[in-house]
Amino acid sequence: MERKEFESVVNVAAQERGCIVAAIDFDDEDNVFEVTLDRPSAPVDLEDCEYVHRAVLAAFDRDVEDYALTVGSLGISREEADEILKTIKE
Repeated sequence: MERKEFESVVNVAAQERGCIVAAIDFDDEDNVFEVTLDRPSAPVDLEDCEYVHRAVLAAFDRDVEDYALTVGSLGISREEADEILKTIKE
């Protein structure tokens, strides 16, 4: 997966939700990506994180690229986000 293309998809999706990308952490060895969102005017909510996550899923086939992705915010830990996401049915 091209890092620049990934960053572009994440940034566009975040902007569409009125968010900014606070950080993108890459673990190239394990192909794990962690995106952290922020919004100066209001808290980032689960729908914001889900929107960015789905944008990446639409742009990059996980079966082809073989990656793991976590999208969270400065106000919620990865563990908290994982617990919330488990309660949502797609």
